[in-house]
Amino acid sequence: MKSTKEQDHPDIVAWPPLIFSVCTIAGVIFHFIFPVPIMRYPWSLAIGLALALSSASLAIWAARVMKAAGTNVRPDRPALAIVTSGPYRFTRNPMYLSLVLLQLAIGFMLDGLIPMLFVVATLIILHFGVVLREESYLEGKFGEQYLTLKRQVRRWI
Repeated sequence: MKSTKEQDHPDIVAWPPLIFSVCTIAGVIFHFIFPVPIMRYPWSLAIGLALALSSASLAIWAARVMKAAGTNVRPDRPALAIVTSGPYRFTRNPMYLSLVLLQLAIGFMLDGLIPMLFVVATLIILHFGVVLREESYLEGKFGEQYLTLKRQVRRWI
């Protein structure tokens, strides 16, 4: 039988950076096999760089706020607090949103439609394999405190 400590985390399907990496790498590979440009490269590159910078800023901000609140950043570890400040005032999942933005950035920097289509796969896996499982876990652990957050803050954007 598992101890309580081992069970005190959401049962996610995979670590979110791994989901992002697999989907992004698959998109890049298919891009080089079947390149489908989306716009003139200088514009695509500029958009990609802006998205990458936004992604990094959001991820750093979210991680700092979580650490300041005294909770674990990694979703495979116990949640110790509900975070309602920083980017968590606007989205319940800023770190996952930053992964999606980074994947879009890579698609734009490659000027490729195929890598961007793989964002859909990332979103589906994150939504059903991570986010919904985390929400269930947080509802069970924090009850009304988390339900209030759900009513006040959007899941994604």
